[in-house]
Amino acid sequence: MSDVDSHRHYHAHEDGHAHAPASFGRAFALGVALNLGYVVLEAIYGVLGDSVALLSDAGHNLSDVLALSVAWLASVLVRRAPTERFTYGLRGSSILAALFNAMFLMATVGAISWEAIKRFGAPEPVAGATVMVVAAIGILVNGVTAYMFAGGKDDINLRGAFLHMVSDAAVSAGVIAAGFVILMTGWVWLDPLVSLIINGVIVWATWGLLTDALRMAMAATPENIDPAKVRAFLLAQPGVTSVHDLHIWPISTTEVALTCHLVIPAGHPGDSFLHGLCDQLVERFQIGHTTAQIEIDATAACALAPDEVV
Repeated sequence: MSDVDSHRHYHAHEDGHAHAPASFGRAFALGVALNLGYVVLEAIYGVLGDSVALLSDAGHNLSDVLALSVAWLASVLVRRAPTERFTYGLRGSSILAALFNAMFLMATVGAISWEAIKRFGAPEPVAGATVMVVAAIGILVNGVTAYMFAGGKDDINLRGAFLHMVSDAAVSAGVIAAGFVILMTGWVWLDPLVSLIINGVIVWATWGLLTDALRMAMAATPENIDPAKVRAFLLAQPGVTSVHDLHIWPISTTEVALTCHLVIPAGHPGDSFLHGLCDQLVERFQIGHTTAQIEIDATAACALAPDEVV
């Protein structure tokens, strides 16, 4: 193993990182304000109109307010400078925010679904016209909010906010349809049915966000990076005869790190090799934090060489 410059850490912030621009702070503020106001309106008329579908959508929108708030907080925390204790800063907060939001939304869906199921056994009159008007306002609120986050789909937090708002707009359209049918036919059982359908749509839209957040929290290689291709790329570098102890993991919702051991029997290749390697990893795989350890003696067994050793 080389004793000189065996580790090299190279940052390529301009090319490799996709931080959310500062303008999203205003989008978060406006999105939270619009959705919080709509939740209050929807809850009031859900109670007055005795609509569990409207209350279901209000509960969902309340979770969106929390989701936007947590994602907003995380977008601020990820910009904190590293410290001796938090050497990556607080970038991991964006992953925790995405995981929290997905799990909270699932819990909300479960509670509202239980209420809707109980309503089947004791259906109550529903103010269909009120439901339609309030849901129409929801389409406008959610549509405007979704538009503000349309440019942030590369960040799981911003993608989550965008998907929440788009699904909410679609759900509001379903509530309008249900309100119209109830108004025309008096089929009050349609209200809890639509509530369950709404919750099914929410689960379907949120499942991908939940699994992505779980994978990130477990330091799994991001879905858009093929570890086999990264290994093949490293093996193709001049003088490299083998690669081991390769790890690729997200340090935030937009940044990826890599560590590896490169066996180069001909000797340490120098800083230019390491700089070029990091540049190419940014360009090819969007990996912006790379640490490569150079090992020269191919006959000396590295304790971390076996695949099963971490």
